[in-house]
Amino acid sequence: MAAIGAAAALALLAGCSVAPTRGPSTSSMATALSTQTSRAYHGRFAVRYADQNGESRNAYGNFDWQEQGDTVTLQLLNPFGQTLAVITSSPSVATLELPNRQPVTADNVGTLMQNALGFALPVDGLRYWLRPSPAPTSPAKTIADPQLETRLKEIDQDGWTIQYLAYTTAPDVGVKRVDLTRHDPPLDIKLVLDR
Repeated sequence: MAAIGAAAALALLAGCSVAPTRGPSTSSMATALSTQTSRAYHGRFAVRYADQNGESRNAYGNFDWQEQGDTVTLQLLNPFGQTLAVITSSPSVATLELPNRQPVTADNVGTLMQNALGFALPVDGLRYWLRPSPAPTSPAKTIADPQLETRLKEIDQDGWTIQYLAYTTAPDVGVKRVDLTRHDPPLDIKLVLDR
């Protein structure tokens, strides 16, 4: 059950499609990233969530995210490198693969996670939030980083608070550490991006 919970909590990394960047954008970096057709992230995650019975659960490990056009493949690994789940998302189908189980499919990641765990996640949002930029599909409140006004410190959107705790520096520029918090139902996700 912890593997399914971790998979669901991080399935938001695997959004369904990339819409053209419209609406609020806080930096030219977000616009430049939106034109790329592939992205890859590797990092670590820690998740605190309430399961279907209301019990508090924790999960942590590593993740690899490969994005090619509109298709995202997210592999979640435990701290020992064993696969917990593989999530594949495209505009037409989403698949969740767990070790020693039959794959589960749905039209999109939100529906897949709703069916698997009973709650939906902001699947499309994180694709923008990691850039960092608000998703163009709904209103958002942004707070600039007081140390560098061209970067974001926080986004509040769709019931989530996204806090940017660290950025990388040259030669790679981007998000290094981000915390996501939702209060209803409660879900906390901490991500550290290694590359």
